[in-house]
Amino acid sequence: MSTKDRHVRVSKFLSLVLRHQPEKVGVTLDREGWVSVSALLEALGAHGLRLSVDELREVVRSNDKQRFSFSADGLSIRASQGHSVEVELGYEPRQPPPTLYHGTAERFLPSIKQQGLSKGRRHHVHLSEQEATAVTVGRRYGRPVVLEIASGAMHADGHAFFRAANGVWLTEHVPARYISFGADARR
Repeated sequence: MSTKDRHVRVSKFLSLVLRHQPEKVGVTLDREGWVSVSALLEALGAHGLRLSVDELREVVRSNDKQRFSFSADGLSIRASQGHSVEVELGYEPRQPPPTLYHGTAERFLPSIKQQGLSKGRRHHVHLSEQEATAVTVGRRYGRPVVLEIASGAMHADGHAFFRAANGVWLTEHVPARYISFGADARR
C-alpha cells in the first residue's frame, strides 16, 4: 500500500472515530470533541492500526479537507466538524460572506425544495465559500448540483453561522427561501 493510500485509509478511520464512533476503539471525546493524542494512538494500536505521532501529524497536515486539528499545545486532536456524537466545538458566531455554496445530488432536490437544507444526523449544515468545493462534495452522492445560499440575507434575518477551523461554514438549517436552485436544479 502506498503512503498516500495509507494516509487516506487512516484519515477515513480517524473520521469514523473522531466524528461518529469513538467507542469503536475505546476512546472518549471530551465535551469539545478532543481526545489526547497518546490515548488515541494507544487505542488505535490496540485495534490493529499502528501509527506514530509523526505519521498522525502528516495525515492531519495532508488531509485535503483539513478535517482534523490539534490543540494549541499539540497534545490533543479532534475533528473540525461533521460530528454525529454530542460535542460542543466552541465556535463563535461569525458574519458569513454574502453567498455560500452547498453541494448535493439531484435525487435530494425534491426534499430540499420543500424543507430546505437540514443537518440530518450531524450538528450543522455544511457550506463552502468555493463553488468548486461544493461540486466535489455533491459528486460523492451522485450527479452533483450546486446550491447557492443567500447567507448574508440569512444572517441579517437572525440565523447564526459558525466557521470551523478548516474553513467550512456551519449553520443549523437553511430554509428553502434562501436557496437558489440554479439551472441544473430547476428541472
